[in-house]
Amino acid sequence: MKRESILHGSALALLLFLFFSTVAQDNLTYQTPPESIRELVDAPTTPSVQFTKSRDKMLLLERPDFPTIADISQPVLGLAGLRLNPANSASEGSGFTAIIIKDVKTGKENPITGLPAEARLGNVTLSPDEKWLAFSNSTPNAVELWLADIKLFTARKLTDKPLNDAFGFTLSWTPDGQHILAKFIPDGRGEMPEAGEVPVGPVVQESLGKTAPSRTYQNLLENPYDELLFDYFLTAQAALVDLQGNITKLNEPGIYRTLSYSPDGNYLLVQRVVRPYSYLVPVYSFPYHVVLWDATGTEVKTLHKAPLADDVPIGFDNTVTGPRSYSWRPDKPATLYWVEALDGGIARNEADFRDAVYQLEAPFTADPATLIRTTLRYGSITWADKDYAILNERWRQTRTEKMTLFDSDSGDTIKTIADRSSEDAYTDPGRFVYMPNSYNRSVLLLDKGRQPAVFTISTGASPEGDRPFLMRWNLLSGKTDTLFRSQAPYYELPVFFDNTGTLIISRESVDEAPNYYSVNLKKRSMVPITAFPDPYPSMKDVQKQQLSYPRNDGLTLTGTLYLPKDYKKEDGPLPMLMWAYPREFKTAAAASQVKGSPHRFTRISWGSPVYWVTRGYAVLDNADMPIVGEGEDQPNDTFVPQLKANAEAAINYVTGLGLADPKRIGVGGHSYGAFMTANLLAHTDLFAAGLARSGAYNRTLTPFGFQAEPRTYWEAPEVYYQMSPFSFADKIKTPLLLIHGVDDENSGTFPINSERLYAAIKGHGGTVRLVFLPKELHGYRAKESIYHTLWEMDRWLERYVKHRQE
Repeated sequence: MKRESILHGSALALLLFLFFSTVAQDNLTYQTPPESIRELVDAPTTPSVQFTKSRDKMLLLERPDFPTIADISQPVLGLAGLRLNPANSASEGSGFTAIIIKDVKTGKENPITGLPAEARLGNVTLSPDEKWLAFSNSTPNAVELWLADIKLFTARKLTDKPLNDAFGFTLSWTPDGQHILAKFIPDGRGEMPEAGEVPVGPVVQESLGKTAPSRTYQNLLENPYDELLFDYFLTAQAALVDLQGNITKLNEPGIYRTLSYSPDGNYLLVQRVVRPYSYLVPVYSFPYHVVLWDATGTEVKTLHKAPLADDVPIGFDNTVTGPRSYSWRPDKPATLYWVEALDGGIARNEADFRDAVYQLEAPFTADPATLIRTTLRYGSITWADKDYAILNERWRQTRTEKMTLFDSDSGDTIKTIADRSSEDAYTDPGRFVYMPNSYNRSVLLLDKGRQPAVFTISTGASPEGDRPFLMRWNLLSGKTDTLFRSQAPYYELPVFFDNTGTLIISRESVDEAPNYYSVNLKKRSMVPITAFPDPYPSMKDVQKQQLSYPRNDGLTLTGTLYLPKDYKKEDGPLPMLMWAYPREFKTAAAASQVKGSPHRFTRISWGSPVYWVTRGYAVLDNADMPIVGEGEDQPNDTFVPQLKANAEAAINYVTGLGLADPKRIGVGGHSYGAFMTANLLAHTDLFAAGLARSGAYNRTLTPFGFQAEPRTYWEAPEVYYQMSPFSFADKIKTPLLLIHGVDDENSGTFPINSERLYAAIKGHGGTVRLVFLPKELHGYRAKESIYHTLWEMDRWLERYVKHRQE
């Protein structure tokens, strides 16, 4: 076995040494948190929901409990940015445990029978006629292809041949609904390659003057043996499977990014990864060929040979040269469209037009035709079934977003329908509502009439908080009509609309768990569809309120405050935990907008800080931490002063209300929130303790940018230095708990960040504890790990916040 995690060899040995030396004094095994926290962790999960296109049925997909540490300790391979299970050639994931078909009108629920006892279901896909359900089932040794009959509510394994679920596309239905297109492990693949015990030579990388910056990635290929493993596990055979389980191979085995049918089913658009591979970037940047097959798998045309994309300049508005974003037009039988940069893909180049959209229709023998050009960077096209399409383009540097209505046949611009700041949540029209066309492809749902009127669903950000709505929008006149809007004391989110007079919404409140309802828009009547119970009965009567408070420069900040159920202000101020995650903005107006809703039901994930309201703490969750850089200034130029101002504003407001004890406030966060926490402890004396999970603390370890920072370390070294809490580790005297997953796969948050910050604080006499969680990623998965994390956090808060000693 090459490796079982992204850290191996000397790096893994060092981390394990640090882990065990850190906790050896306790002879520590996995611990469990107090009962009030444990009860919330163990709460039952709510099913995921999918509606059929006809809206008469809904799929309830049951989710499993947290896996055990034994479950996640199975061997794992890190290859080209992927994490694979070598035992069954699948990417990591838990999958669903059961499927229930619910009749929307009658409410009757029918579980799919015939499933294996230890089902782990994924790739759930309805057939075009909605009579069948195809899905995969992951076993310890293989990924199986299964088929369910929607009318009989029965399932069966369709073939014994194992799927290859390691990368990209896995399965889909053919347009006629008679076959499933899937990727299988090739015949005769044999045993996994073995690494030679004696190296045959050094591993060499060379750059011959070509600029090739890249952000930090993990799980990359490292040597020729990794390349062999990459070929072995990702190579797949594309094949068609009929409803009886008969298999017909298509073309030769390859490493496929995508396989997608033309709307008429006569062609397949194929993207296939080819050599040479790279040790610097993940598989998504590897060379690939874009080809067309006919329905039998015979190659018709090579459209493009994309080179290795390891030299795209750093910057969110930069892109690759040459064709990109190939797709089928959903309104035509077999017409391809794609995008090419007109500015060399370089944002700093002056250009009247940034991108061009080209198209080519079957039989693909003519020259491509230019459909439309963009003045900003191409984002997407939303197609109507005929006559119209909407071009979305954006420019990250200025946070500009533009939508243009154009003639889908001629490409002529009809009207700019939106030109706004992407940061301005108050003016966001939301997402378009779609309908299936005759090809069973999603196109814009248009209202009846001569002028194009579409429908959008938005979260409805407003000064009152989020109030989701369904809107009709005449794209020519610009007139809008709100057909439905959430009303207090509920948070009501539209989820399904087909312009037949009925709307399906998800409805929740502070005291009511989310459930689905059918709304008659004419009568304004509402009928429940589901009755999911409250998973957190012990949280009933916990006090929750949305706060709005000023920063010292006039910015309005928001946060959600939780208080224990029996707390009264006369009881005196409480110890408080403040939890946050910084966000960058280019305008103060956008940073000041109200975020969230006071009417949402509290969902408690494994990483939530809300657990501690059951332990007698006030909890300020999602405390606003905007970092603003207007005009030519970048947000991070003043990161630390703004961070301090945000924290001071929150503390002053809550303590001013008499709800929190200013001497007993802890601060915490995960990932960039952990980075924030360490910075606050390095530059302020506002807090009694800090909790930092899976963070990055030395920005020189991410020299080609991080988060929304577009500059490299060499362009802004002082910014990188000032933003790194590692630079000021000698100033961190407030007790800090560091927790990190040993196998953190996230770009930039290498576990060495926590290791080095711990050593630096320890070396300067600070109070710090470092906890490495074996087998854990950026987000923690095993119940033992989650329990232990919460136990560590609870102990830290009890010792250094609630019972702080001056």
